[in-house]
Amino acid sequence: MATETALPSARPSQRIGRFAPSPTGLLHAGSLVAALASWLDARAQGGLWRVRIEDVDTPRCLPGAGEEILRQLTCCGLQPDGEVWWQSRRGEAYAAALQRLVDADQAYPCGCSRKEIAQAQAALGHGHERHGELVYPGTCRHGLQGKPARAWRLRTDAPDGGDLHIDWTDRRLGPQTQNLTQAVGDFVLKRADGLWAYQLAVVVDDADQGITDVVRGEDLADNTPRQIHLQRLLGLPTPRYLHTPLVLAADGQKLSKQNGATPLDLRDPLAALRQAGQALGLPADLPGTRLADWLAAAVPAWAARWPTDGGMIPPFRDSRRKTAHELPPPRPAD
Repeated sequence: MATETALPSARPSQRIGRFAPSPTGLLHAGSLVAALASWLDARAQGGLWRVRIEDVDTPRCLPGAGEEILRQLTCCGLQPDGEVWWQSRRGEAYAAALQRLVDADQAYPCGCSRKEIAQAQAALGHGHERHGELVYPGTCRHGLQGKPARAWRLRTDAPDGGDLHIDWTDRRLGPQTQNLTQAVGDFVLKRADGLWAYQLAVVVDDADQGITDVVRGEDLADNTPRQIHLQRLLGLPTPRYLHTPLVLAADGQKLSKQNGATPLDLRDPLAALRQAGQALGLPADLPGTRLADWLAAAVPAWAARWPTDGGMIPPFRDSRRKTAHELPPPRPAD
């Protein structure tokens, strides 16, 4: 199995940001905004900027898209520090994390199909479907009841058996809260098709890459409580989060690959960066006729707009709950 080489070492207090695109298509205007924001935030703090290609959902990834995304970033003057990581090469790390959660009785096998989940929700009087994903009611939490295992899920109940509430503060959006039990339910860590779920992969990778600051689009803010819950169970520090404004298409919908966003026109990369900067609230008249000059001017402008008060939240300890980080290292595979 391919492994990553050592990343440039960070000072103990050094900030580390990241950009983690999925190669389901090329960068567009909206994803350039996210890339630029994360790069500026890292540079404004004198930190490192990592790039990770999130190709864990392999059936949706386009051949060569990851390499082309890296070329697009280079064309815009956004160079990562250290080797690029690819999630498709990280399966052993995800398997180790899952085993630790299983050993801590926080993850369990699930044999439910989508139809069965929908039926269970209907029986409870709930018809709510959230972003196309049904809230899981915990049917298999106490056993498969004779069904074969399909997926692996993470418990989202509180140690006392009640609802689990996650609170956090976003640097742009302010204080946030979510009842994870009611809004999401026990969520998937490993899918029925054998692929690793995004939530587990991103938490393990952020920790292994030493990420201190996550800067990404506002559409991903809803993922944050699930990731914080995983971080706490695995004994990992929680990064600081900043979710940037979304770039909208002419119809008011989020600009995305799913709704046909066109790839970046990089015949004039400086113009593309200026447009992305304005979407982030940077002055339209920042000086610079070359990429390097404009980026150098954008860094202090970003720092003035988004101060970097506060730090990472240290590993969470809940004395009422057995957590994965209290266990010995995962058993080696047979």
